Amino acid sequence: MIVAALAACLPLAVPLGLSQLPARSSRPAVVSRAPRVRAVATEVRLPTDAKPASLSGALPDCPATIWDADELDIAYWQSKYKSEKAEACPVEVVATPAANAAGKQYFLDRVDEFKEMLAKHGTIWFRDFDLMKDPAGFREFWESLDLDPCLDPIHTSGLRKFLSKGDAVYEEVNKQALSKHYIGLHNESTFKKTAKTGAFVCFKPATVSGGEFMIADGEAIFRDLDPKVLQTLCDRKVRISVSNLDIDVLENLPEEAKEQAKDKIGEIVDATIAPKFDMDLDMIWGTDGKELRLQAIEHAQSPVNRHPDTGRPVWFCNMHNHARFLRDRRPCKVPEVGMTDVYFGDLSILPGELLQHVNEVCERNIVRVPMQPGDVLLCDNYRVLHGRDIFEGERLHAVSWFGDEEAGEAEARPGDLLNTFINNFVVGQ
Repeated sequence: MIVAALAACLPLAVPLGLSQLPARSSRPAVVSRAPRVRAVATEVRLPTDAKPASLSGALPDCPATIWDADELDIAYWQSKYKSEKAEACPVEVVATPAANAAGKQYFLDRVDEFKEMLAKHGTIWFRDFDLMKDPAGFREFWESLDLDPCLDPIHTSGLRKFLSKGDAVYEEVNKQALSKHYIGLHNESTFKKTAKTGAFVCFKPATVSGGEFMIADGEAIFRDLDPKVLQTLCDRKVRISVSNLDIDVLENLPEEAKEQAKDKIGEIVDATIAPKFDMDLDMIWGTDGKELRLQAIEHAQSPVNRHPDTGRPVWFCNMHNHARFLRDRRPCKVPEVGMTDVYFGDLSILPGELLQHVNEVCERNIVRVPMQPGDVLLCDNYRVLHGRDIFEGERLHAVSWFGDEEAGEAEARPGDLLNTFINNFVVGQ
């Protein structure tokens, strides 16, 4: 059970023999050249000693994904985006000594300003602030911006470890075992659940090298994709496989017994493991040509979605991270059980040339952000995709997710037993 649970958290299988990707570029990190907004404090208030209430057990579930992808005029929107002035993503807000002296009051005074800035640019990079250098201060930051924390979309899988549970702060993928694993662009979403906003904080950058946080504007990716590729993907849709479970012990059984065993195993996994991920998964044998491989596969979904607030279409797809054809050509330390993949909606194979094109457009729009302690990237999770480069040394980044329901008000929320057990006794090792 635990092995299958572990599978779904990790970033499956396109036949080899398709045209090869060139080695990933070793170009230097790209730093945003966005206009900087110099932070100025209007009033300095002394901090209070009051300790905020713990959010442990009080977080509402991640909101349901808002889908709006029907009857999309791709040609119109690509033309419109190309005619518009591209907004900086991220836009930088840099602290002054006065702003740091003001602490959370600086953010309280500018809630509406930052909401407008986030809507315009998709991501705000808060730089050189002292407040956000520990989990408690990070929580003060996002509470000051009137953000409502929620659980991670796959929290119930048990594979989202809290760094500070009482402050609703999850740890990012900092483990040494995955330091050489490149995490491609993705929204923090499943077919069923999507956080509205994410705040990514750096407590310690990689002590040797690498580990840059990566973002890319989903509007820009939509704009730059070949219209024929985009139309094909929208027409045929995609399905994401989140794990491989190889049951090779069935190989020597008679054919009838083998089929009976496969049916029984599929029923057991579907009834006991799949609900933990709350992702509307189908358990399907042999999709990638391996007869005794059971894959957990999400429902068919559009790779493009209209933003729930603006109505503007964005590339809303985790293909850059989840496609095995791409992952096989990058640094990857994920075990086979956790290898994801992406198929057309009818479960046929995505051509290598198509995946190469998507990869090239995504890479072209990536901004690698060399965050320092206390830096925060506040991202619109429907519009902006994120990822993480490989690193050496120790690294400590964290994230909080936000929805549309205040903490403590939810009548029912997912339990935390599996999350605590797996992270304390399995993932934490």
